[in-house]
Amino acid sequence: MTEWIDPGPGPLLAVARQAGRTTELLDVLWEQDRNAGPPPYISVSQLRVLYLVDREDGIRMRALTRLLAASPPSISRLLDRLQALGLVERQPCHDSRREVMLRVTSAGREHLAHIRERRDQVLLQALNAMPDHQRTALTEGLTGLQQAMTSHPMLHLVAEDTPPWGLPTLHPGTP
Repeated sequence: MTEWIDPGPGPLLAVARQAGRTTELLDVLWEQDRNAGPPPYISVSQLRVLYLVDREDGIRMRALTRLLAASPPSISRLLDRLQALGLVERQPCHDSRREVMLRVTSAGREHLAHIRERRDQVLLQALNAMPDHQRTALTEGLTGLQQAMTSHPMLHLVAEDTPPWGLPTLHPGTP
């Protein structure tokens, strides 16, 4: 079970809250922009799956299900829709005929590139309004945050035979 870190009322909590508010604002902006481009229009859940499959450059369906903490039937339905749109493909795993490997198709990569390009334009407008020293500090801070988040064991795919209760526990001051 995960032990929650209590940062107290100090600067760490202020940073966490600001990051949360910024994330919420970006969520709203992304949702407004998500279907502004050309079809196919996909749901937020489908987009999340597409991002993860792309990020992992191919992933087993079982691992994706565990990563999203979702039921296999719900992930299968999301994948059915993405596959029907030509954005993902399912292939048998090379080492297990019972498992399925998921990959983003070239059309899926093109769709993600279009979404990312539109999001870049939204962010460029906001960043252009910031002074240079704030942009530099933001770049350094976001790079550090991303490294901290992606190096944390809870954000990685765990071995498929690891039970949920076998995940590491967070302790104050633990990276």
